[in-house]
Amino acid sequence: MKLLFSRNAGWFLLAFILTGWGALPAHAQGRRGPPSPPTLGLDQGFLEFDTPDFHLKLVKASQTVAALEAKSPEAFDFTPGNQLEFRSRDRYNYLGDLTFRTRAGDSGPWQSFSTSAVRQPVTALEAKAPVLAAADLAPTLPDDCPLQVTRTWSLENGQLVLRFVLKNKTSAPLQIGALGMPMIFNNILTDLATNRPFPQMYQICDFFDPAINEDGGYLQVTRLNGHGPALVVVPEGKTPFEAWRPLSEPTPPGQTFEGAFEWMVHSQAYAENEWKNAKPWNPPTMAALAPGETKTIGVKFLLSPQIRDIEQTLAAAGRPVAVGIPGYILPMDINGKLFLNYPHQIAAIDSDPAGAITAVQNAPTPHGWQDLTLHGQTWGRARLVIRYDDGTQQAISYYIIKPAAQAVADLGNFLFTKQWYVNPNDPFGRSPSVMTYDRAHDRIVTQDFRAWVAGLGDEGGAGSWLAAAMKESGQPNAGEVGKYQQFVDQVLWGGLQYRDGPRQYGVKKSMFYHDPAALPDFQYDPNINWSGWTAWNKQAADAVNRAYDYPHVVAAYWAMYRLARNYQNLVTAHRWDWYLNQAFLTAYYLGTHNNIGNSRDGLMDGTIFLLLLDDLKHEHWPDQYQLLYGILQNRANDWNARPLPFGSEMAWDCTGQEEVYGVTKLFGFDEKAQITLDSILGYMPGIPNWGYNGNARRYWDFYYGGAPGGGTERQLHHYGSGLNAIPVLAAYRDHPGDFYLLRVGYGGAMGGLSNIDQEGFAGTAFHSYPQNMRWDTYSGDYGPNFFGVATNAATYVIDHPEFGWQAFGGNVQVDGDWVKVQPLDCFRQRVYLAPLGLWLTLDAGAFDHVELNAKTHAVRLALAPASAIAPTAYLRIAQPAKINGIGTYQPTEKFKLDHEAFAVPLGKDLVEVSLADATK
Repeated sequence: MKLLFSRNAGWFLLAFILTGWGALPAHAQGRRGPPSPPTLGLDQGFLEFDTPDFHLKLVKASQTVAALEAKSPEAFDFTPGNQLEFRSRDRYNYLGDLTFRTRAGDSGPWQSFSTSAVRQPVTALEAKAPVLAAADLAPTLPDDCPLQVTRTWSLENGQLVLRFVLKNKTSAPLQIGALGMPMIFNNILTDLATNRPFPQMYQICDFFDPAINEDGGYLQVTRLNGHGPALVVVPEGKTPFEAWRPLSEPTPPGQTFEGAFEWMVHSQAYAENEWKNAKPWNPPTMAALAPGETKTIGVKFLLSPQIRDIEQTLAAAGRPVAVGIPGYILPMDINGKLFLNYPHQIAAIDSDPAGAITAVQNAPTPHGWQDLTLHGQTWGRARLVIRYDDGTQQAISYYIIKPAAQAVADLGNFLFTKQWYVNPNDPFGRSPSVMTYDRAHDRIVTQDFRAWVAGLGDEGGAGSWLAAAMKESGQPNAGEVGKYQQFVDQVLWGGLQYRDGPRQYGVKKSMFYHDPAALPDFQYDPNINWSGWTAWNKQAADAVNRAYDYPHVVAAYWAMYRLARNYQNLVTAHRWDWYLNQAFLTAYYLGTHNNIGNSRDGLMDGTIFLLLLDDLKHEHWPDQYQLLYGILQNRANDWNARPLPFGSEMAWDCTGQEEVYGVTKLFGFDEKAQITLDSILGYMPGIPNWGYNGNARRYWDFYYGGAPGGGTERQLHHYGSGLNAIPVLAAYRDHPGDFYLLRVGYGGAMGGLSNIDQEGFAGTAFHSYPQNMRWDTYSGDYGPNFFGVATNAATYVIDHPEFGWQAFGGNVQVDGDWVKVQPLDCFRQRVYLAPLGLWLTLDAGAFDHVELNAKTHAVRLALAPASAIAPTAYLRIAQPAKINGIGTYQPTEKFKLDHEAFAVPLGKDLVEVSLADATK
């Protein structure tokens, strides 16, 4: 969700955003008093060193990093060196700091220590090659610290290494229950001195993503603009990446600062205390040191030319590399694949929990990748632990889900039963509708201090009925569609959306409001704090000045149009053209009213306007088509005129990119589309972990759409995942040789399926902080995420130069020259044959299987039998990628064209359709 104000708020809004970052709650945003005195010792100067990859600058007094500058044309500094003076105070962490918890013996309370808590100049030690700088950290640790800590910065084999040696200086055995190395990079998008966003943030700032894979772990640091170089931090020696902990610093996280974090080698002390109610990524461990015994940990800093080259950089450094297909969210009916690149052989493979994943080791690939076939057996989170013969342990986190079609069917059932609200006496007119749900108390949210959450508005309130619409668009259920017709006629049209008067087709911000004067007889919950800005009164709720509300309504009408147009005896309330016209007029209202806030920015699920435009063309509605085309062209022209085309009411956001990419691409503004795609790749990683793989960066929307009490916290598979996957996969279909795009995009597309629990409830996102590690209990703003799931649902077939024939979203088998794929995505209505650049889609019906002849390029489609509502399949053939030697495909049999689709009659058995290159 975003801030709920109009652009007309003028200078007041600008000042409000710059000082408050969109009214984040005080506990999340924090209050900052006068800065404390500087203690880092900047006045004592710096030490500077050159390595083949970096220019390293250390603060002389602390020997922590003042700058880590890549030797590249732009000389990019990965650290917040531009904030050095402001952050030169106690409790601000830097690369080179250390935190730990210890206790004597094997019981009793843990003592916490940090080299940044109360800074004093460290004791410099003699440094001889390969050591660049060395220090005893005792002066900056308390006198009672039981560990002697020595730190070195070294240049070893041309690579920069940070190493710590910890020695038990007591006469008794010692346990180290927590051990962490702060990983401080420049994710601070705000000038801390002025609390204003940097206008050049896309050039100077970066984000980081953890692969919390024990010995196989690493941290990648990528620039906001998505360009190279990228930094990769890997273990040196035995330094497992066990956990990822947020650090407490004087500047708290907020909308322009995700926070500071540390790489944890041991985490048992936190697991016993602060994290005791959470299930961590990896089992927590501790270390034991006898008197005088030492322990060494460290990390190495690698430079990757581009984000796409991170895995090649890891492999070149001898680090384990994992490539999962279709990713790390694994439906139980999919034959998952895992390819591992490491110089040592696999000694053992274990599943945690036992039996949750079965793994079969196949023959290696031509260049020695180790090939595993995986099957998910037990629903939920699981780890696959690979042990190599050199003692390295690589732990990869998976999420096992039901078959995708079943998970989505469960979602639909939950939405139209548990979340179906019927109350004819509801004073706000919300009945009947699909409403926000509170899983913690298993009840519909009828009142909330955020008006929109209980009011069917914004993302946090519209999410459930938007998800319901998109579910039906690809997997219609007659009973559910019947209920949705009631919602459209009794609540959406004339309730949430004005049906007459000067605001006709305008969309309200919320149907629920807090206004005792307007509703004196209504009992508002006295346990809710109604004093905040989010508890809109009736006038504020009735306003139509929020652009982000409109795509959801367009999507609801569009889904109903598709159902009425392509299926029989399913939609009875109106003809298909009524729904199409409603969708158009809603989009038209948005596009012709300049007083709607943020109407010039990219909108969440704004892809719906492109889908609507296509259908206006298919139906030969030239007037409506031209009007919408003109609106989108104005948007494209506006974005093309900006250096960075994507925008938002937030200082930084990842929601505008989805629509901006599609619209600028439509009008030939390829440069701006590429800038947009690059920015997505800067914050949407390919990581061997189900939560981070394809996860677009969101970290403030628990407050706006989640259960009460949420604040700033990295959200895993919030709606950014599904929405940003749309342009990434669209770009892949244009460039089928770019395997990285497919992996990242499909990871995001699958992300929204992991939100669905075993009964069908979908939480807004997963809480990633180690003390939480759970799904949010509000359905909230899940809807835009499922819009991405539905829009992206497809099976992709590739012939990889190393891994051979593979399928994302299905199972593939090879028989001679014929390659057969069984689509197993949630809708089974889209298949992309990458070697041919061939994009096959169905408006109704389903693919049973698709066959491709690798030699002749012939294609055979097997369509599922007819159903009571789908006696005809409507097939569309597109070829977004132009591939040498591949011409235009057409069915070999003559089929009638219906709204520009091939109408294929279905029967009791499978129907086969052959496609051939019409130019041959």
